[in-house]
Amino acid sequence: MSKDTALMVIDVQNGMFLEDYPIHEEEQLLNRIQLLLAKARESHNPVIYVQHNEEEGAPLETHTPGWEIHTAIAPAAQDLIIQKHVPDSFRETNLQDELDARGIKKLVLSGLQTDLCVDATCRRAVELGYDVIVVKDAHSTCGQGSRSAEQIIEEYNRSFAERVKLLEASEVEFI
Repeated sequence: MSKDTALMVIDVQNGMFLEDYPIHEEEQLLNRIQLLLAKARESHNPVIYVQHNEEEGAPLETHTPGWEIHTAIAPAAQDLIIQKHVPDSFRETNLQDELDARGIKKLVLSGLQTDLCVDATCRRAVELGYDVIVVKDAHSTCGQGSRSAEQIIEEYNRSFAERVKLLEASEVEFI
């Protein structure tokens, strides 16, 4: 990948790691995102964090400990942080303007939650003409009803594969 490629880390915030809604393989997820961050930064590719903002009393309430980006994958000074209020990282944000200003044409997506913000952002990025790679082992979610998190992730990876390129974190190379 070239310098027109950016790594996006979506909604990996403290409030997403609550015992009530356990994230599937959270340690492995954080380790894989750390690997992606190291690769992107070593190659001087842009890193973009997306941070979800919720109302008072919610797990991701703005400017609370739950809203903060997880310390295991903390942003560096040069990283861009985009604030959002809906699942689609492009909607009502300056993300597209920031990508255009940096000449970004390809996005490598990781983060939370597979079936919400990762999916919505992936769909919108494709609609906008970006070349998208979803890192199939660097996004996650929690189980919902009778569906386990693992089932949801597998289902979405199949869906992503119909629209975008899928790679494992170990396969992603930033050049």
